[in-house]
Amino acid sequence: MGGFEGHLYPGLSLFFYGLYHARLVFRASICGCPVQYVPRRPWDKGRWARLQQIYCVGLVKILSACILVAQELHGIPGHFVLITKMYYQKNFLYRKQWQHLTMYMTFFLSGCVDVVSQNLLPQRRAALEQGAQALGVLLLLLLMVSHTQDTEGVELQSHILLTQAIFLLMLVVIAELWAPNVPQLWLMKAFLYMTIGSWLMQIGFMLYKPISGHKWMDDDQNDIVFVTTFFCWHVVFVAMIMVWVYGFSFWWYRYVC
Repeated sequence: MGGFEGHLYPGLSLFFYGLYHARLVFRASICGCPVQYVPRRPWDKGRWARLQQIYCVGLVKILSACILVAQELHGIPGHFVLITKMYYQKNFLYRKQWQHLTMYMTFFLSGCVDVVSQNLLPQRRAALEQGAQALGVLLLLLLMVSHTQDTEGVELQSHILLTQAIFLLMLVVIAELWAPNVPQLWLMKAFLYMTIGSWLMQIGFMLYKPISGHKWMDDDQNDIVFVTTFFCWHVVFVAMIMVWVYGFSFWWYRYVC
């Protein structure tokens, strides 16, 4: 996730993934059904009937992970290797890039599990999907903790707030393993995914393309303190979006569908 694009694209992916979960939990609450098994309209029989019944969430995860990997590899100068043997020394290279690729691979594997569970197995294994998701978030948290070791100032403060949000998300997805159909957990999961995605995009703008045109200064205490204020604004912004999504979902499923 180096550079502006390295923060923007993953942020968009996580934000829309959270938005999908928000729509899912609101639809379930309005229709009065379990969150994981929302009823679907019966499709007309025909040539494309089987194709229309395919769940696309796992496929979107896989495609997003592949795009992020391609974007990460495109930004690496020279040969992408793990260890260099120059001057009879063995040094690890591109440590942050390897961390980024590991993060993306966790989402890729989670997408593969979703595809197998939802489309290939005779009966859906929701616990398997949630287990893969929890493992991915746990690995993301571990990598993010080590990702901030050589940062300082504005970058350090922004990534600390990001790590705290990921930690809360990890608690939610782990609790979901024992309570899979609790709407409150799904609501918190959607909220945290959207917050993490929104804040990740904001980090890209702060560090690489500040909207004001003035660079954030690591030695300015006001800039460091204001990072937390910006994060709080993002939390409120995401909460307002979720209220709007609920209102739109209520109108759509009660009066349109």
